[in-house]
Amino acid sequence: MSSAAPSEPGSGENPPDWVRPIVKESLSERAYRELRVALMRGQLRPDTRLRLRPMSARFGISATPMREALLRLVSEKALALDARGSVVVPRLTLDQLLEIRAIRTDLEGRAAAAAIEAPAGGIDGLDAIHGQISACHASGDFARAVDLNTEFHLALCRLGGMPILYEIVELLWVRCGPILSHLYDDGLPDWEPHPHRRIIDAIRRGDADTARDAVREDIERGGRGLFAHVRAAQP
Repeated sequence: MSSAAPSEPGSGENPPDWVRPIVKESLSERAYRELRVALMRGQLRPDTRLRLRPMSARFGISATPMREALLRLVSEKALALDARGSVVVPRLTLDQLLEIRAIRTDLEGRAAAAAIEAPAGGIDGLDAIHGQISACHASGDFARAVDLNTEFHLALCRLGGMPILYEIVELLWVRCGPILSHLYDDGLPDWEPHPHRRIIDAIRRGDADTARDAVREDIERGGRGLFAHVRAAQP
């Protein structure tokens, strides 16, 4: 009795477990990520209108993936539709900013507390970012300091090792990004040591409570310029 010929890998009805479809990154996904970064970095300001055809031309893609990217950000509340159905960068209200501050204080405080278990190399990375921020303050390069401040806080959340928390915090930064250029409108806070330094030192010591408290101080006192701007802009 002859035995059946061996089948080719993947030729049966059920493919092997290691087989996965190969998916090329979509144009919509790339445009979406580029827009998120632009929002987070303050490159798109409140009330900016993002017209479909000009945006498609700038990205070098057709209208369909561009529309998908824009509407995805609308669904995340990072962008909005105005009365004419145009996509615009929304203005944050004072109540929204207060709520975002409260959520950030909680989540970033949790991340800082969790970061006491992080390897020393990650903590050294935070230290290096803060050193660059201090240099920018000294030279008056506040635009660069704003970017580095965002980088510091997101790096801190990554160090906490909680990816779901990180995703939530990143979206909060996307929503705040369009006003971050006003971070220093109220001047540099008169604090010594800087809360970033307190966060780093507390993580190195394994002091979770102090790390949380330093995050709260940084978000509340360091964000006064944002609140001054939003109050002034409200009707």
